[in-house]
Amino acid sequence: MGKEAGESSKGATDVRIGDCCTSPEVVSLTQKVLAEVIGTYFVIFAGCGSVAVNKIYGSVSFPGICVVWGLIVMVMIYSVGHISGAHFNPAVTVTFAIFRHFPYTQVPLYIVAQLLGSILASGTLYLLFDVDSKSFFGTVPTGPHVRSLVVEIIISFLLMFVVSGVATDNRATGELAGIAIGMTILLNVFVGGPVSGASMNPARTLGPAITMHVYNGLWVYIVGPFVGTILGGFAYNLIRQTDKSLGELTKSASFLRSKAEV
Repeated sequence: MGKEAGESSKGATDVRIGDCCTSPEVVSLTQKVLAEVIGTYFVIFAGCGSVAVNKIYGSVSFPGICVVWGLIVMVMIYSVGHISGAHFNPAVTVTFAIFRHFPYTQVPLYIVAQLLGSILASGTLYLLFDVDSKSFFGTVPTGPHVRSLVVEIIISFLLMFVVSGVATDNRATGELAGIAIGMTILLNVFVGGPVSGASMNPARTLGPAITMHVYNGLWVYIVGPFVGTILGGFAYNLIRQTDKSLGELTKSASFLRSKAEV
């Protein structure tokens, strides 16, 4: 009897442990975190890689760098957006959580995943190419730090405003989210690149900085993106007005109703 009870208890324990490790919630969260690591890795590898290659070989050009950043973000959104949401950016993750589009409990894991992806990509680039201080592929302010801070706030605002519009509003055309966000990144790099490096993303700056130990103006790329994305998310939520679908809005529109009666 005692042996049977012990076996029964052990079996129950095994089931509980197995259920915990293989529960849909744990598996799903693991997949999301891995998707963020992989997505951030390739965003940084391609984007910062284009910067490094241009500085070393001069074969990309500034417009080419802008296009690479826009394209890689777009490609990775379509690749893993349906798995993790394709944040790739701690400032975006925190802003989503603040405006209740993302659970707070997952924020630390996402940030760790994004930083890990950025550091791994930066380390890969550092090992692959003959990178020195002159070919640093991170972001440092050009001129006064305050000017770079303002630029980072403005372009991060625009990025989050667009992300909020195409990714959190069910009235938008979701299939075009990757294109809209990628083109926003491209435009922001065109404008902010010569001034601040157009980071818009603390992970994008921290990875190269940690890898090559370049910390000049680092605070700009932590404060700027967070302030800008939070303000951008707030601005879109301010004008959102309603969560009704486009069909519900047009169905009750007086203009359409009057035309139908005629």
